[in-house]
Amino acid sequence: MFIIRRAIPNDVPTLLKLARMVYFINLPPDNTIIGEKVQWSRQSFLLAADVETGAGKVTAAGKRSDPSAGHHGTISAGLRAITGKAPLFMFVLEDSGSGTPLGTCQVVSRMGGPGQPNLSYQLTKKEMFSTDLQSGTTHVVAKLHLDESAPTEVGGLILQPSMRLHRQRLGRFLSYIRFHFIGLYPELFADRVLAEMMAPISHDGQNPFWEYFGRRFINLSYPEADRFCQHSKEFMLSLLPREEIYLTLLPTEARSAVGQVSPETVPARRMLEKLGFKYHNRIDPFDGGPHIEAKTSEIEIVKKTTRATLADEIDAKECPVSGYASVLTSDGDFRAVETPMSVDRQGRVRITREAIDALQVEIKDTIGITPIDTLKQERAEAQPAKAKAGAKKTRSRSKSRA
Repeated sequence: MFIIRRAIPNDVPTLLKLARMVYFINLPPDNTIIGEKVQWSRQSFLLAADVETGAGKVTAAGKRSDPSAGHHGTISAGLRAITGKAPLFMFVLEDSGSGTPLGTCQVVSRMGGPGQPNLSYQLTKKEMFSTDLQSGTTHVVAKLHLDESAPTEVGGLILQPSMRLHRQRLGRFLSYIRFHFIGLYPELFADRVLAEMMAPISHDGQNPFWEYFGRRFINLSYPEADRFCQHSKEFMLSLLPREEIYLTLLPTEARSAVGQVSPETVPARRMLEKLGFKYHNRIDPFDGGPHIEAKTSEIEIVKKTTRATLADEIDAKECPVSGYASVLTSDGDFRAVETPMSVDRQGRVRITREAIDALQVEIKDTIGITPIDTLKQERAEAQPAKAKAGAKKTRSRSKSRA
């Protein structure tokens, strides 16, 4: 069985190998940076465990308040005021039989904020026309966009190549578990979710948009700028131009990379767009990759996620609906599985014995659930009805022709 759990220090060597397979800004192939992220992630899961047990919310003053009060991002904003860092949750997919990590993903509760904006370039079109020549041109211009709203950010999804075509759709499991977690702990997250999609990057970590654009203002290689950005973005605010830039001035190679994603990122983008993420003509100032986003409350997985009481086990053959089930212990140990499940009207859920054992829970425990194949089942059930209706129409038409 495959389990998604929190990242632990022993995962760092494997995470480093995964990071070297695909170049990602939020998971750079740097042992120290990955180690720091894992440590901070463990502290963040402890914060979520406090929410789970009703310990209350962290305020800017370092005190805890009523856990039932507040809105999206209240706890994470308070924690950031204390520590200077927003909660980061790193997940690892493993084979329960071998314990081998096979993939990873992450979600940052609040990216940036007042005085620490997220940077992107807003693209707009400019129409120019000459009455004398009776002809004109259309230009795409880029202007620096500073966002201080501190959205939640998802990213860092990497799955071992040998697992990408697995029949259990492990890439989807990794991607969706972040939204399952957001749905369980909305207090930790913002009301908007951002995904910065990676543009095409060469094997040596180079990107044409950076080489012909960003590097003209910041004299660092792409990997150097990326690593420095892990600690501070001040250099970007200070050195990148605020005026409109005509992308027509860039070579074709650089222009063609604008708004595009790397081949490895195409499946991730498609999955997010199916969940409601949209592109609003904003690109990354480093590589020109698209920024896509969605309102948290409108993401289907978030809306379907709830808590339920574990009632009993179920035979997988008896249940056509599957979903995600998870548990978070008081010491911050998070575990999630995909399993057949049945949920009744009283909010009780039945899952397989294998899933119960993997989650290490008992009957009557409260677990987090997200039924993910409900719509598929509803469509399947609707098909026979449509077919019958179509058959009736055909018969009636035949009679009228007779």
